[in-house]
Amino acid sequence: MSHSLARPEAMKQLLQGIADDQKAYGALLELLEQQLRAAIGHKLDELGRIAEAIGALAAELEARRARRVELVGALQGAGSGMDAVFALLRPEAKARAEADWQALEGMVVEAKQRSRRNADLLADQFTIMQRVLHGEDQIYEPA
Repeated sequence: MSHSLARPEAMKQLLQGIADDQKAYGALLELLEQQLRAAIGHKLDELGRIAEAIGALAAELEARRARRVELVGALQGAGSGMDAVFALLRPEAKARAEADWQALEGMVVEAKQRSRRNADLLADQFTIMQRVLHGEDQIYEPA
C-alpha cells in the first residue's frame, strides 16, 4: 500500500471494498443460478458465456480481497483480522461494518455451496454422457 495513504482514506477504501464485494457476490449468486438453469437445459453456448462472466467476477473479487489484506495490514499490522480494524471505528459505524462483513461472509458461503452444487451436476452430466457415448465400463471381469 502507498505510504502516502492516510488512515481515514485506508478505512474508507476498506469499507467501500466490502460494499463492492457485496454487490459482486450478489451478481455471482445470480450467475450461479443462471449456470444451473443452463446446465439443466444443456445450453452449452450459455454455459460458456456464464463461465466467462464468473471468471471475470472471480478475478475482480480476488483483486479486492488482496487489496483488503493490504489495507488491513496498513491499518492494524500484517496478520491482523477484520475485527481489529472494526475496533478502530465508532460504535455505530463499527456495528454497521460488522453487519456488512457478516452479510458478505454469508454470501461467500452461499456462493461456495452453489458453485459446488453446479460443479457436481456438470460432473454427473459429463459422466453420463461418457457412458452414453462410450458404453459402460466392465463392472466385473470375465472369469
